[in-house]
Amino acid sequence: MYIIESYSLAVVFCIITMFCWGSWANTQKLAGSSWRFELFYWDYVIGIVILSLVFGYTLGSSGEAGRGFTEDLFQASSRSYSLAFIGGVIFNLANILIVAAIAYAGMSVAFPVGIGLALVLGVIVNYVSNQQGDPVMLFSGVALVVAAIVLDALAYRKLASTNQKNPKVGLVLALVGGFLMSFFYFFVAQSMSLDFSNPEGGKFTPYGAVFVFSIGILLSNFMFNTFLMKKPIEGPALKAPNYFAGKLPVHLFGIMGGIIWCVGMSFSIIAAEKAGPAISYGLGQGATMVAAFWGVFIWKEFKKAPKGTGNLIAGMFLLFVIGLGLIVYSGV
Repeated sequence: MYIIESYSLAVVFCIITMFCWGSWANTQKLAGSSWRFELFYWDYVIGIVILSLVFGYTLGSSGEAGRGFTEDLFQASSRSYSLAFIGGVIFNLANILIVAAIAYAGMSVAFPVGIGLALVLGVIVNYVSNQQGDPVMLFSGVALVVAAIVLDALAYRKLASTNQKNPKVGLVLALVGGFLMSFFYFFVAQSMSLDFSNPEGGKFTPYGAVFVFSIGILLSNFMFNTFLMKKPIEGPALKAPNYFAGKLPVHLFGIMGGIIWCVGMSFSIIAAEKAGPAISYGLGQGATMVAAFWGVFIWKEFKKAPKGTGNLIAGMFLLFVIGLGLIVYSGV
């Protein structure tokens, strides 16, 4: 299977993860405001499963090092399967709440608040389990990210007051989703051997772990998203015929969103051996800054915000950039 050989290349992979995780939600916007996020999400999940299989039978089955994708799946223990699968279930519930927050409050709010919180808690959880990186630099970066989240929440309160939306709804969805999101990576990392060249028996390599993780997302979606379709946060209840009424381009946007996200997930897990799970996860969740950029500058989500909001947004970007820089430097 394909394995990264250096920390610098691992950082490059994490940066690609950051852009993938911060950009996939554009496909939800491109699907159109009339296409409800609950319907979009079915295609998104399909895209994740497709990409995990493609990577498994390409990158995960090439080269001389490590263990091939098919062999990896057959030798893994039930504990490893359970951990990766639970990671998928936790991620799915968290991500549905984040996607709901995007639909309600926009990318420039849902990502910095929700995924920013996931970054903070996730770095702590993953660092405790595998202590790679300088803790002072790592947690200084995390502290700056916390400050950036606060600034973004304050900016959203100003914006919400101008469009008659209840700011608590968007923030609560993002915060609850972010809290749950902080734990999924830990379970997936625990299912894997962090020596990819000579992987421990019974544990997954990255490609097997991501595939089982994706199955956890797919199967849990029949429970979580079906419930949300019947009891939506906004709008009337939805049924299966509503999904099949969508045109092909709309479905393709959702599948593409899942593929983009899963490229990021795969690259992050592949980078975890050299960078360590805490840095790999934390840098990837710099997606908050990327998503905020899309929301602010491309989708103009703060166009009608009152005076003074721009300063809060600028401060958020500055703190995120410095914080992420410290997280990267902590592993040098």
